[in-house]
Amino acid sequence: MNKYPRWKFGLLLVVLILGIVYAFPNLFGENPAVQISPHTGYTVDKAVNQKIVDILTSNKIPYTSISGDNNLLLIRFSNADNQIKANDLIKTAMGDNYTVALNLASATPSFLTDIGANPMKLGLDLQGGVHFLLAIDVDTLIKKRVAGYMRGIGDELRAQHIRYTGLNRTTNNQIVMQFSSSDTMNQASQLITKQYTDLTVQTTDTNGIYQLTALMSPAAIINAQNNAIEQTTSILRNRINALGISEPIVQRQGAERIAVDLPGVQDTARAQEILGGTATLEFHLVDDQHDLAQALSGNVPAGSKIYYSQDGQPVLLKDQVVLTGTSITNATSSYSEDGKPSVNIWLGGGGESNFYKLTGQNIGHGMASVYIETTMTPVLKDGKTVYVPHTTEKVINVATIQSALPNNFQITGLTDANQARDLALLLRAGALPTTITIIEETTVGPSLGKQNINMGIFSVEIGLAVIVLFMIAYYRVFGLVADIALFMNLVLLVAVLSIIGATLTLPGLAGIVLTMGMAVDANVLIFERIREEMRNGMSPHACIEAGYQKALATIVDANVTTLIAALALFGIGTGAVRGFAVTLTLGILISMFTAIMGTRAMVYLIYGRKHHIKKLSIGI
Repeated sequence: MNKYPRWKFGLLLVVLILGIVYAFPNLFGENPAVQISPHTGYTVDKAVNQKIVDILTSNKIPYTSISGDNNLLLIRFSNADNQIKANDLIKTAMGDNYTVALNLASATPSFLTDIGANPMKLGLDLQGGVHFLLAIDVDTLIKKRVAGYMRGIGDELRAQHIRYTGLNRTTNNQIVMQFSSSDTMNQASQLITKQYTDLTVQTTDTNGIYQLTALMSPAAIINAQNNAIEQTTSILRNRINALGISEPIVQRQGAERIAVDLPGVQDTARAQEILGGTATLEFHLVDDQHDLAQALSGNVPAGSKIYYSQDGQPVLLKDQVVLTGTSITNATSSYSEDGKPSVNIWLGGGGESNFYKLTGQNIGHGMASVYIETTMTPVLKDGKTVYVPHTTEKVINVATIQSALPNNFQITGLTDANQARDLALLLRAGALPTTITIIEETTVGPSLGKQNINMGIFSVEIGLAVIVLFMIAYYRVFGLVADIALFMNLVLLVAVLSIIGATLTLPGLAGIVLTMGMAVDANVLIFERIREEMRNGMSPHACIEAGYQKALATIVDANVTTLIAALALFGIGTGAVRGFAVTLTLGILISMFTAIMGTRAMVYLIYGRKHHIKKLSIGI
């Protein structure tokens, strides 16, 4: 009589129950919804909630539920028509202080979501979503780079006591310097050529006017452009991951463009804000040597500039930047000792020593944190909507320097926790090296996705039906056992994909179909081995034991080779290829579990407890 350990039955039972629970949310689908989120300084309070209810009631638009908190309000509808009507009315009523966007809300009951049981995320080809084509502003990038070179050259020449009579930047990004003698000009030329290898230097001597011209070489411009594309692509991936979007596709397209696919996203306004916006900090010393009132009257002192705080109060700051956001390596939102929102800053990107030195030299003076944000604003031009960058600068706090600031410090004076969280997110993800412009936006409707889903499910059903009928016809009872294990394999695969938050795409569905075919391979090997032992005259119990033991090595070898190929696809591929590799890898691992342990347990329940068996129902 065959024996099978009880702990294995317990393990199978636990795994199967968990698989059913975590696969179950995929049966509920999603509800059309309208999402309302407030801008900085606003909340979604009871008055806003009542206003929404009044709008929907007066226009006779039925809704299924309204839920949310001060930061987000979600209104669910039974169909897309009511969703679109409500979205237009609410957007008009709420104005510019709130973001109103279409969304798809999961219909999974709360008792499942409370234990982390959520449905799988669907890709752009299945769920619909948004495709963006972004262009980076190369001209601004080069201007910033040349401006940095110009500041560095001026500082270096002064440090070396090389006098110059003029230092300017032309409109075509050339650095032009004038000198009083050829000796100083040649000294400057040698220093710049040695220190700044990206610059090409030319000197001229015309009627006693000594001039040096430096400009970026073509190779340096191309290198800067490529680096900007790579950095922007990496930063966009970080920002998208912070939004909670799985399996996004962010890839370079051409010399100056980046393609971004965001599956399942209907809140295009939020996506545009995160993708197109740049946010960073600049720290400036307060100009307390000049009168603010005179500066406001138009007499702004040289080397200073008027900024405004969040409540509209003017502040006179020095132009010199003590530290920029590029030096920030990490930022987290928290609360200060007085319970107000704050952002903890860690430095490590360069400039820390100069920051420590300058703050040490200005103890007792004020230093302001200037928040600089660039957002993409939609503008109607020639009948088309284009997005233009809009930069805002505001002082978020002014503090008196008490001591030289180290590599980590805290920014306070923020209005609310949302602002602190958004600021930390953008600083942590990184400031874009230059402005990006959305030149193309395509929304993939969910109707096409439904058709793809139906076709994918139909292919899975056809594949399952053929496999099930073949296994029953060819292997009888053992074939039925393999079919039950196959369904168990599908349930567990869906459950694991849901737990890890994987995004299911059409290639992923293809991987599932392939997995269904491969899942019975192990059982075929086992069953054929049992048949062979029966032909050799062994007893039924011995045949079962020998079939599972002797086929194990072959099963492992066959699946490991396929697993290596799937892991290679995952490591090398991107987007759809990785989606296929994920489902194939998980399918192989789960099929080995269900085909070996699952079927073995069921065969034991059928035959294992019978002492005398004359024949096994395993076909001819």
